[in-house]
Amino acid sequence: MSEPTKTQLVVIGGGPGGYAAAFFAADSGLSVTLVDMEPNPGGVCLYRGCIPSKALLHVAKVASEAKHASHWGLTYAEPKIELDKLRTFKDSVVGKLTGGLGQLSKQRKITYIQGKATFIDAKTLSIEAVTGGGASIKGTGKTQTLTFDNAIIATGSYPTKIPGLSLNSDRVMDSTGALDLPEIPGTLLVVGGGYIGLELGSVYAALGTKVTVVEMTDGLLPGADRDLVTYLARRLETTLHKILLKTRVTGMEEAKKGVKVLMEGEGLADADKAQVFDRVLVSIGRRPNSAVPGLDKTGVKVSDKGFIQVDAALRTATPNIFAIGDVVGEPMLAHKASHEARVAVEAIMGHKVAFEPQAIPAVVFTDPEVAWCGLTETEAKKQGRKVEIAKFPWAALGRALAIDRPDGMTKLVIDPETERILGVGMVGAGAGENIAEGVLAVEMAALATDLKLSIHPHPTMSETLMEAAEVFFGHSTHVYRPKKK
Repeated sequence: MSEPTKTQLVVIGGGPGGYAAAFFAADSGLSVTLVDMEPNPGGVCLYRGCIPSKALLHVAKVASEAKHASHWGLTYAEPKIELDKLRTFKDSVVGKLTGGLGQLSKQRKITYIQGKATFIDAKTLSIEAVTGGGASIKGTGKTQTLTFDNAIIATGSYPTKIPGLSLNSDRVMDSTGALDLPEIPGTLLVVGGGYIGLELGSVYAALGTKVTVVEMTDGLLPGADRDLVTYLARRLETTLHKILLKTRVTGMEEAKKGVKVLMEGEGLADADKAQVFDRVLVSIGRRPNSAVPGLDKTGVKVSDKGFIQVDAALRTATPNIFAIGDVVGEPMLAHKASHEARVAVEAIMGHKVAFEPQAIPAVVFTDPEVAWCGLTETEAKKQGRKVEIAKFPWAALGRALAIDRPDGMTKLVIDPETERILGVGMVGAGAGENIAEGVLAVEMAALATDLKLSIHPHPTMSETLMEAAEVFFGHSTHVYRPKKK
């Protein structure tokens, strides 16, 4: 295949934002070049994030349910964990998805280059090939110059390190290292009580590791509504070894049989202030990958926090260069990037568009799952906005009791004057699969009446949304709460 020298659109970064942009642009008739360091599109999400973690979380769920089945009269032997097979399963899922994206890229006639892009100016890239060379360049180190009409930067993010606490040890892992499953350690310290740390901590706990979580703030999942997190915290207290809140790590050093970790915090017992763990997982967030080589030669502006600055159409300060995904700001979620991708391509094609969602869903794939969208109760309080909250406990739901998972709740955040649904929150088994209805309700400016009058199938978890709306009006069939006068 001849090396391209000019393209209408170049997309830098092949994650859920990048490949979505490239595919949509190609479908719309543009000539597209997609540049990424991996052999196929997929990005962190598919290679080292969302997908491999969910594959392992599924395994953890099966192990947990098999153990829980003893409550119903079904007793299984302790699972025998074959780590090589488990890694193979996870890697096969990643391979199928990324390989499929590679085929879709070829079918769309997209020029895919496995390499590293450097801006020469606002219209030109230098691309250095990496091993494998992609579709256009063969061999490591070979470079080509590519001119473009428009560019979309979709370079994603990387794990944050603890400032001043670096230890060059294989025993200290970030999320990427933890997903590689190097072993099933006897003990694991998870630094950070956010969604990544809790998801991966849950995986290792299900596989038999004694997991301790340390979190600087006074609660897990900072930013999420406390009433949702309460259900998760209760369960984690039974599945994890220990949860240390208002605690921070002050030092790490190599020990004979692991990593010695020094900690300090309110009410921390002396025995907990210095502990040795087989492994440590540092999961304190992610930072934007905005240090794109040569970006300073383009006029693109970057904020103090490292995010590329864009307008509502995802256009940077340089009109022909756009940016999407983690690199432009929170929330750092794959589905946000994919939708931003469409807006950026539409803008490139001259359409008047803006990325202005009312509800970006967030799902924490722990057990139980936590999910929310739109305005949260926490945000409403910060804004001083008057809202009414309607809650439906899953303990009153037939389906939840039938599967022995009453530990959940659905809540609606409602404007008391218009009765418009402003936000939805859920916690419980399968909450992530049901939050999409909440997204639709918020985006369509649905009223509580709309949700109440929509007939939901029985018995399902989805009924909790209808019943929560009924709670708002004071006539839920399965919960007694008189309507406020």
